[in-house]
Amino acid sequence: MVELAPHEPDAVEVVRAQGSSPFFLICDHASKRIPDALGRLGLPDQEIERHIGWDIGAAAVARRLSHSLDATLVLQNYSRLVVDCNRHPHVESAIPAVSEATAVPGNAGISAEAATQRVEKIFTPYHSTISALLDDRETRRQRSVLVAIHSFTPVYHGETRPWHIGIQYNRDPALSHCMLVELARDESLCIGNNKPYSVSNETDYSIPVHAEGRDLPYLLIEVRHDLIEDEAGQALWAQHLIEHLTAALARFDSQKPAAP
Repeated sequence: MVELAPHEPDAVEVVRAQGSSPFFLICDHASKRIPDALGRLGLPDQEIERHIGWDIGAAAVARRLSHSLDATLVLQNYSRLVVDCNRHPHVESAIPAVSEATAVPGNAGISAEAATQRVEKIFTPYHSTISALLDDRETRRQRSVLVAIHSFTPVYHGETRPWHIGIQYNRDPALSHCMLVELARDESLCIGNNKPYSVSNETDYSIPVHAEGRDLPYLLIEVRHDLIEDEAGQALWAQHLIEHLTAALARFDSQKPAAP
């Protein structure tokens, strides 16, 4: 069972709740922290430190974007090995018994009650916070463009991934296509169009629920994590993204039909 101790952080962190930017940033896999009550889920530290535990570098890049753009940012404070906040709670991968090729002993044979408690303590507060902030922005008539920041591992199941950055989308690709056009201006980049992943209602939660469910324009950005493991890489990629986000949104707005 999982209970967060008084000294442990809340499940969710909000940065710049009243940010002025239309960009609304989220980071589903910001942290590798595991609640004390769960020990280390039976894993050595070196396993939790790698990509199965969190999106390496993603939170640091997202914080830089938030600062530079004056954008609201919502971060999840616990590892996706505890409960993956970008999965529907009912799917098997939400609390993985095996992540990539690594068995997670603390998740094996987890009871329905224990799984429900993880959802209630970690998943639900995170998504309730996102919903409440978006509701408040709508009430105040502040525009929201949801941007989910992720990172991906350079090698997955033995296969090397060549992309520096990937843009993923589901039913509404309009802003993603604008971002892909802007990224393509940099000929040094290897860009993934719906790679290394794609978004679907079955495999993802945040974009289908918070963006497409509200008819908001959105981007899901994946940066290869070896490019953002240190401060220099994080600063470089944050600056890249600031420039491309702004240009992509301008392109997107210019293509929208004029209001009657």
